[in-house]
Amino acid sequence: MKIAFIGTYPPRECGIGTFTQNLYHSTVGEEALVGGSQGFVIAIDDNGLHYDYPKEVKLTIRQEEQTDYLEAANVINMSGADICILEHEFGIFGGQDGIYILPLLYRLKIPLIVTLHTVLKTPSYNQKAVMTEICKIAQSVVVMSQTAVDMLSDVYGVLTDKIALIAHGVPDIHFGQLMAKKEFKLSSKQVLLTFGFIGRNKGIETVLRALPEVVKKYPQLVYIVLGKTHPNVVRHAGEEYRVFLAGQVKQLGIAKHVVFLNEFISQSELFKYLSASDIYITPYTSEAQITSGTLSYAIGAGNAVISTPYWHAAELLADGRGRLFNFHDSPALTEILLELLDHPDQMRQLRKNAFDYGREITWPKIGEKYLELAESIAKIGLDLESGSPMILDPLALPPFLLDHVRRLTDDTGIIQHAKYGIPNLKEGYCLDDNARALLMVLMTYKRNKHPLALKLSPTYLSYINYMQTQDGMFRNFLSFNRNFLDEVGSEDSFGRTIWSLGYLLGNAPNDAYYQTGREIFFDAVPNFTSLKSIRSIANTIVGICHYLKSSPTDEGMLKILETLTGKLLAEYDINRSSDWQWFESLLAYDNAFLPLALLHAAEFLHDIRVSEVAIESMDFLSGVTLRNGYLSVVGNENWYGRDLEQSMFAQQPLDALAMVLMFHQAFRLTNEQSYIQKLHTCFMWFLGENDLRVSLYDFETKGCCDGLESTGVNRNQGAESTLAYLISHLSVLEAFEEVTQMEAKLV
Repeated sequence: MKIAFIGTYPPRECGIGTFTQNLYHSTVGEEALVGGSQGFVIAIDDNGLHYDYPKEVKLTIRQEEQTDYLEAANVINMSGADICILEHEFGIFGGQDGIYILPLLYRLKIPLIVTLHTVLKTPSYNQKAVMTEICKIAQSVVVMSQTAVDMLSDVYGVLTDKIALIAHGVPDIHFGQLMAKKEFKLSSKQVLLTFGFIGRNKGIETVLRALPEVVKKYPQLVYIVLGKTHPNVVRHAGEEYRVFLAGQVKQLGIAKHVVFLNEFISQSELFKYLSASDIYITPYTSEAQITSGTLSYAIGAGNAVISTPYWHAAELLADGRGRLFNFHDSPALTEILLELLDHPDQMRQLRKNAFDYGREITWPKIGEKYLELAESIAKIGLDLESGSPMILDPLALPPFLLDHVRRLTDDTGIIQHAKYGIPNLKEGYCLDDNARALLMVLMTYKRNKHPLALKLSPTYLSYINYMQTQDGMFRNFLSFNRNFLDEVGSEDSFGRTIWSLGYLLGNAPNDAYYQTGREIFFDAVPNFTSLKSIRSIANTIVGICHYLKSSPTDEGMLKILETLTGKLLAEYDINRSSDWQWFESLLAYDNAFLPLALLHAAEFLHDIRVSEVAIESMDFLSGVTLRNGYLSVVGNENWYGRDLEQSMFAQQPLDALAMVLMFHQAFRLTNEQSYIQKLHTCFMWFLGENDLRVSLYDFETKGCCDGLESTGVNRNQGAESTLAYLISHLSVLEAFEEVTQMEAKLV
């Protein structure tokens, strides 16, 4: 049998990685009780970090790179593997609640076993959708406690005959206590131990507050806290919790009795510490922990264990294998510690009970159970007709990269034009491009917390702020030496700025950006209803709708939305005829933004006429631009009128972007998957499915060419074209994720 394993993996410092490594070695490696199996590992990287993996790791998946997951499915399917075993934990896979793992699982052509390291009793809507779908795809779901079995059945509707209960394995490593204490120079000490990643939910302060009364009677007692701060905690809060604990130690006067070891150590070294300890403590702060590898290790090492009654502890410490105390109850912990230290015979009995049970859950034995399960599943095989194919395939797309945007951006803003792939400083900056740039980086940061996107955001936002005039309008053009080149910008640039600011208010990465954007946005609001350009009105409508997603009760803004939408409908009524369902007497530029605005407005106004005009005008535009099976944008040489021939050339990326956004919003509004296919068709205009059959995306510079001309591609790669491509690319990736979520709900 050949097994493909998916999970985090050492040297990445992660408990799931250690589990995956132990499972690998106990099923196909040197620790396996049954020989003859083979296997390989696909490891999940995190946050742009790369590791020197051992030879069994054949492929890595970058956590937030959607296409890596799809490539991994191809590798597994071509590998000759008989079965795949996935280690699942929220937080290690990309996308919202780890949804990026689903496309990989959909594509597997071999049976799947999933080990669930977390089962949430009260999941969010998306967490439940992802977990339910994973369990549907899998042929077997492994959990490590009876509580998890019950929750999978009750909360997620998983059939019990699909669930396998296999305990968390523990390494078969043991050291004598006397020798271990001697090595650590703890021979004269009573030793308490807590280990694992450190974070607020670990409740270590509960132990610290229990110690003063204990050390009065046992002055040789020492409490060792062994483990690094969890990497996710460090990213978001630094070492705040560790500093807090140090302050508690000082305040309680127990500095001589507490040792913090900020290390991630090997299993062998860890078991040496476990062997040296007299009592092991897990003081977690809530019941919602279905599996604890650290607790399993302590039992496997034969420790006397004291714990709060979280789900796994309540089961594992039953039948005299440990003692429980209530959450945050330091006095109760003090009482138990004194009782055990006063009565060594009780402590010895706890240690014996734990050790005897631990012999049954060593990794070789647990690995044998996984192999038995895998063999039984493999015999049944997989129905390859099950499941539904995805409409979109991000593997067909280039990697999403910000290289050219970074090249075009300085400390003022994004440069408007380029000579080929080189910024053209002579042309300076414009408001339109900086607004679009802000939108793009906000979309990027929302998807994958891209650090460069966050770094660039204030540059574009500060440009917008600098260009706003006292009356709330905006200048547009700024020279490279920062001189204003106009007094008032176009209404189009105004509308595009409101679009971007509205998106910011609905998706701000932090409060400082939100407050700045809010001031600029509301300073501009008095100008909304005086707009004349229907494209400016359309862009403003989209910006308002993004704002309303976070502030849906703003009655004043809803009234403005209704007024602006009425203006678009009025223009439509003036120009519409039986053979011309459009807002003007011609199709000019940025055409799809007009129905797009109505598709957004329909979400909030709940007016059937708004929806009808949006769909009718969208269908009319589609009939003109998609009639050949690919997108043929209305060219800007001679715009397309009722009695005029459509101009093929001077096709602009902005028009392709508007088409992509239009079909994306149509899908969101209707759930009609045909719009996703049209979205994909429009995006492929950038990649060569166009009238000239050439790609506008430059795979070398990572920029986008400025348009299709009669002589070929305009090779200049300015901000407008590159941002149009990147925003379109982001929309495709978002649509792919939304289709995945929808299919997860329907299966």
